[in-house]
Amino acid sequence: MAHRGTGFFDTRGHFYKTPDEATISDLASVLGKIGDGESLAPGIAQTMLDRRCEIERLFAEHDAMMADYQPIGAGKVTRLQTRAS
Repeated sequence: MAHRGTGFFDTRGHFYKTPDEATISDLASVLGKIGDGESLAPGIAQTMLDRRCEIERLFAEHDAMMADYQPIGAGKVTRLQTRAS
C-alpha cells in the first residue's frame, strides 16, 4: 500500500530523510574537499551543526569587534620628511 512521507533536499536536489542530513550535505559542499583521500568536510559539517550555538556566538562577537575596527594606519599615514643629502 502506498504511503506518504516527508523528505528533505539539499541545494543540489539530493534527497535526505532528516533536515540535519540535508544541512550537513550543504555545509560539506560549502567547505569543499578537505584532506587527502576521503574528504573530512562531512565530519566537520556535522561538528559545525552540533556546535551551532557556540559558532553563532563566536561570529556575533567577531561582527561586534569588526564594527569599529580599522587596521593600523588605515587612512592615518603620516609621511616622514626625508633628509637632504
